[in-house]
Amino acid sequence: MIRVVIADDHPVVRAGLRALLGLEPDIEVAAEASTAEEAVQAAATERPDLVLMDLQFGARENESGASATRRIRGLPDPPHVLVVTNYDSEGDILGAVEAGASGYLLKDAPPHELLAAVRAAASGASALAPPIASRLMDRLRTPQQSLSPREIEVLELVASGLSNTDVAAALFVTETTVKSHLAHVFTKLGTTSRTAAVSEARARGILR
Repeated sequence: MIRVVIADDHPVVRAGLRALLGLEPDIEVAAEASTAEEAVQAAATERPDLVLMDLQFGARENESGASATRRIRGLPDPPHVLVVTNYDSEGDILGAVEAGASGYLLKDAPPHELLAAVRAAASGASALAPPIASRLMDRLRTPQQSLSPREIEVLELVASGLSNTDVAAALFVTETTVKSHLAHVFTKLGTTSRTAAVSEARARGILR
């Protein structure tokens, strides 16, 4: 029996996933979580085989699904994590994979694809939706053009309106380090300013 925790801040999404999974004789929904913190707690107490993890839990939540995934994968004998989300930017995908997610699926995936991904991820196999796998392969083919996860993180903070000083404080690094990351970003994206870099990254699907 595959025991699953469903982590999503939308009750309708949780209900839909529970109804779909409930039809399968080899899958049991052990718990639901509406916040990232609840997801981590459920993973620790319910001892599931798999956590279905959304990436965003509402504007009031301080923790992302990627951060919660990292915490869950750090637990003793941790469950696997399958990201099920609406977001498909390169930053989101890389952040989830770097955090330890076994799979990444978009919410518009057909039911049979979701069920196959649940069974694959629960067994420890990779479960990437075809568009996601294609994006990762493209990145591997052209690594010199790709931003590192840290560079994407810096650019995301810049896109949210933070100054270099604020970015440095948020990441616990020096302002010089932030400027160095941005210099690499400018070179890779062919831009010369923070605004242009953010615009180009969004155009390429690196940022939302």
